[in-house]
Amino acid sequence: MREAKKYNLTNTYSDYDSIATFNETGAVNFTYLLDDYEDAYSTFEQDAGDILVQNLQDRSARSGFRLAGWRPEKDAAAQAVEWWDFDFEYAVPPEQSSHEFAVVNNNSTFYQWSNENNFVLDERGFNAFIKGEAATFLNDQDPRLLLNTVVANISYDNSGVKIDNQDGSCVQADYAICTFSVGVLQSDAITFEPELPEWKQKGIETFTMGTYTKIFLQFPPDQVFWNTSYQFFLYADPTRRGYYPIFQSLDGEGFLPGSGIIFVTVVEAQSYIVEAQDDQITKDQVLSVLRDMFGDENVPQPIAFTYPRWSLEPWAYGSYSSWPPGTTLEMHQNLRANVGRVFFAGEATSAQYFGFLHGAWYEGQSVGRKLAGLITANQTGEVHYDPLYGTTFEEEYNATNGFILESTFSTYGLNKK
Repeated sequence: MREAKKYNLTNTYSDYDSIATFNETGAVNFTYLLDDYEDAYSTFEQDAGDILVQNLQDRSARSGFRLAGWRPEKDAAAQAVEWWDFDFEYAVPPEQSSHEFAVVNNNSTFYQWSNENNFVLDERGFNAFIKGEAATFLNDQDPRLLLNTVVANISYDNSGVKIDNQDGSCVQADYAICTFSVGVLQSDAITFEPELPEWKQKGIETFTMGTYTKIFLQFPPDQVFWNTSYQFFLYADPTRRGYYPIFQSLDGEGFLPGSGIIFVTVVEAQSYIVEAQDDQITKDQVLSVLRDMFGDENVPQPIAFTYPRWSLEPWAYGSYSSWPPGTTLEMHQNLRANVGRVFFAGEATSAQYFGFLHGAWYEGQSVGRKLAGLITANQTGEVHYDPLYGTTFEEEYNATNGFILESTFSTYGLNKK
């Protein structure tokens, strides 16, 4: 992303081929299953293209994988591989994701730009470029920027918008752009007056908010027990899918060599468990897994341990959105569309880049331009659908419905067998 380069955001290439595999007995090589998954995914991808261009009924990603010949239910190693390739990206299991839009989401980003992922380890934080961009139009102590201010209620009518805050302050404007996450919109943290119309509420409640939790451990640098030439360590628990499945080393070249830091990622149901339980319980569970992987005698007590609780954060209630099975582009447009003078933006409102930072970036630009047109040229707001019927025809994958590219599959020829 050019902004990351502009502000010299420190990052390192994540090498997904640099992976070692384990189960409860220790190191076990099941990397061959990664190739089996990719073979099935090729069919899965083609089938998603057919769903889009032929206006076929969507289904869950799980159903799509089964139809493609991928059936990991009775194989713990295959389940771990699937978690690595699917849940690790979408923060939900295949049962909870659209087949069609999982592929749309993947291809719109990785085929349009690059299939590379970089890990940001900048001490300034990932938001360094956001602060940098804000500094181009906001002054120090700018009164227009209200930090540590919690919105309580949004009132709107045909003449304007009023934002009431928990501290008793308020802001009045001609228009407002709401960038609350799906998790916040689905909570009772903020009220709208009048209530949002039913078509909007259905759009909000239809989509889901995934939770993605990274649990960090630091060990004495002279007691690092893993092979730091690998970036990733995939663990297949014998009975629990997604149970502390992927560890990532930061004690390696290009990251933080000599730091003794490793972290494990969990998502969705396991995230809810660890975020609700005591730190000590989580630490004991993670150490138990590491000792199964590397040997009880090799894993010391960590000298530091920490993790966030995104599902409990009142300004987030999760990490990023996902697209449920059978949900049409028009339903997403109802999530995206304005209600009178209240507009909506964020990663979740991006039809192609939901879950990604650039989705939020592009949606912010889109809404900004839309508002500029309303103010200067008397343009109209976003389209919405009330009532909402049926499926989506190929010609409806257009800018009106938030689809920036032409058909992702037509563009890249993925529907050709």
